[in-house]
Amino acid sequence: VSLPLAAAAVAAPRALLRLLNRGLAAAMSTAGPLKSVDYEVFGRVQGVCFRMYTEDEARKIGVVGWVKNTSKGTVTGQVQGPEDKVNSMKSWLSKIGSPSSRIDRTNFSNEKTISKLEYSNFSIRY
Repeated sequence: VSLPLAAAAVAAPRALLRLLNRGLAAAMSTAGPLKSVDYEVFGRVQGVCFRMYTEDEARKIGVVGWVKNTSKGTVTGQVQGPEDKVNSMKSWLSKIGSPSSRIDRTNFSNEKTISKLEYSNFSIRY
């Protein structure tokens, strides 16, 4: 294998990653201002795969952040992304949840506009 070819093979994935990141940033910026919001979900939300479904829904919608169980039986976390996508996630956290969950109420706090995302994905915290 010639050296330039090997260098190109190594550089190509990096260039592709840069392009994808740029595309993601562009997609995020065209969808309006970026929002961040903290949430806490009350009801039957532990032992019902709520975190797993939340992570799945967040990735489907295209928001970043995290979710975790609390010691008081609630689920808490943070969502960040374009305003419309954050609003979709807020609606899901308030009304839908996992199939066997029962959401009594969801509190949202610390809602603000941010200049850039603080997370690269959505994850379950322990």
